Amino acid sequence: MSRKYSISKVRNIGIMAHIDAGKTTVSERILYYTGKLHRMGEVHDGGTVMDWMEQERERGITITSAATATEWRDHMINLIDTPGHVDFTVEVERSLRVLDGVIALFCAVGGVEPQSETVWRQAEKYAVPRIAFVNKMDRLGADFYGVVDSIQKHLGANAVPVVIPIGSEDKFRGIVDLVDNCAVYYDKSNRGMTWHEEPIPEDMIAEAEKWRQNLIEKISEVDEPLFEKYCKGGSITSEELSLAIRKATHSHIICPVLGGSAYRNMGIQRLLDAVVAYLPSPLDLPPVSGHCIDGSPIERMPIDEGRLAALAFKVVTDRHVGKLIYLRIYSGTLESGSYVYNSSIKKSQRAGRILRMHANKRESVDALYTGEIGAVIGLPDSSTGDTICCKENPIILEAIEFPAPVLSVAVMLERRSDRDRLSRALSKLSEEDPTFIVSTDSETAKTIISGMGELHLEIILDRLKREFDVDVKTSPPRVAYRETITSSVEINEKLVKQTGGKGQYAHVVMTLKPMPAGHGFDFRNRVTGGRIPREYIPAIEKGIVDAMQKGVLADFPVVDVRITLRDGSFHAVDSSEMAFRRCAAAAFKKAFMKGSPHLLEPLMSVVITTPEEYSGSVTGSVYEKRGNIKALDIQGNAQVIKALIPLSNMFGYATDLRNMSQGRASFTMHFEHYEAVPFLIAEDVLKELKARKNQ
Repeated sequence: MSRKYSISKVRNIGIMAHIDAGKTTVSERILYYTGKLHRMGEVHDGGTVMDWMEQERERGITITSAATATEWRDHMINLIDTPGHVDFTVEVERSLRVLDGVIALFCAVGGVEPQSETVWRQAEKYAVPRIAFVNKMDRLGADFYGVVDSIQKHLGANAVPVVIPIGSEDKFRGIVDLVDNCAVYYDKSNRGMTWHEEPIPEDMIAEAEKWRQNLIEKISEVDEPLFEKYCKGGSITSEELSLAIRKATHSHIICPVLGGSAYRNMGIQRLLDAVVAYLPSPLDLPPVSGHCIDGSPIERMPIDEGRLAALAFKVVTDRHVGKLIYLRIYSGTLESGSYVYNSSIKKSQRAGRILRMHANKRESVDALYTGEIGAVIGLPDSSTGDTICCKENPIILEAIEFPAPVLSVAVMLERRSDRDRLSRALSKLSEEDPTFIVSTDSETAKTIISGMGELHLEIILDRLKREFDVDVKTSPPRVAYRETITSSVEINEKLVKQTGGKGQYAHVVMTLKPMPAGHGFDFRNRVTGGRIPREYIPAIEKGIVDAMQKGVLADFPVVDVRITLRDGSFHAVDSSEMAFRRCAAAAFKKAFMKGSPHLLEPLMSVVITTPEEYSGSVTGSVYEKRGNIKALDIQGNAQVIKALIPLSNMFGYATDLRNMSQGRASFTMHFEHYEAVPFLIAEDVLKELKARKNQ
């Protein structure tokens, strides 16, 4: 077996953007111009390849990231199209974890929108080099230079155009390539498949020279000789300029900006050229780092002959082939039928068929090589974030962190006979999506499903019905509250039980102290002199953790508390781990109620975009929902309202906003932080929760 493309000619890229910036349309054009498709589909008619789910085609949005592989100028491009809706941020997170470069897409009218900022920060977290593409240059209100300024101002990026547009809105005709110093026009007769280059129009020569000089100045940080050559009037070749841009992009010194209109088939081939020229191959990045089983750091070099190191970043349940594990190979070669080792769960497994994915279609291959992305059948116990390697030289790669769900609903079966089917369906869906959590309320025995928002849970329920033929009823959405204390308290608790035989004895003295928001749980042992034997300390901590998970006020998890174990005593015969665990749990519950407990609610960062004439009504609705307006901005002829609003007041807001703005306003929201619920409202919430529990 041998690979078709060398590692230096592999590009693993993703497309990320705010919802409705044109990601799927750009992906469709990329596949068409690279010969992967013979017919372009459109989002509005539900005919795109990358949006293959029924729910995606009905709603015209991307819900799950779709992977494909294509070729351009003797390079292999592994492409992942990610969702733009905040409810499906998990798809962006896990895709960025395994990608080497990203195309950040911006609408020429909207510029940097709320979710643009979110995905940009995610890319920064994983240090992924980016190029920007300003799409929809043919739209009314398109402003290429305004978007460049917005990227610099709102994202703090050194955005540097490598092309500039020729005209805009209905007069958008093509682009000026600042690297090749020419004008590029696309042929409408064959849907932009061919293009021709001409000298730069005379009325744009001065502007093109200004932006080319700007480009050279920006990249001089990585190539001073090039800048000196330019200052001395020397001729700079496009190859020299392109190489310098590549270095600056890899170093995160600049973000090259291109532009065009995917819908009008203009600018995509230059974007593909930029992917090949500026974004890194696996060889351009540092070796992947992880740790051995004993915790010592270790690296793997990106070579086919190296020791296998791969990360499972996505799980999909396919009705035809079963469980698919998506992998990124960082080192070594994964062959079909070979035995591999899952170091995350310490288990050997046999890799079955190896597939190269094209959205929901599959192509069998013999092996996946270093730098490649594909899917494997035959790893039933593997899940998202697991490391696949060789047993002789194991490595554990850094896992993927996912945000906690903020919205819960109880589900009840329409037909009792569906109980087993529901259990299997929820298990498969939670395997696919780490932000979808399934739990059982211990008191009501109801099944609780939790997710990232209303749309997320709506899609889950729709999939239950369509894919698994399970009908369920749901209770009203349940907010994921948290509990904490606001004052310090000391507790002295004893457990003494005599039952005729061996009894139970445990005694703990501990203090509870509130911690700043976001600090979680901190347990400290300050017992001296053997007052409590060392082997009972873990049991005490487990008892506290048990009580914190269930909560005291209203069964919600307790957060931001420091527990210090100060003293206690034991009995040589009657003490046991279970006795200390029960004693610690009881002590925590009593102390918690003495520590001025508070209910915490999730606050959402909400960004509302509305026409000016409706801004008064929209602002009023924010205050009605206990919202706190943080900023007011102007975007074109629209008002942008940024606010913090409790999640409990955001249910159904999409409908309310449509009604008050005749369907012209929109909003996005994401979890910001937890904050104490006002006292009077907390009392009502607790009464409501108690009444719901007693139903």
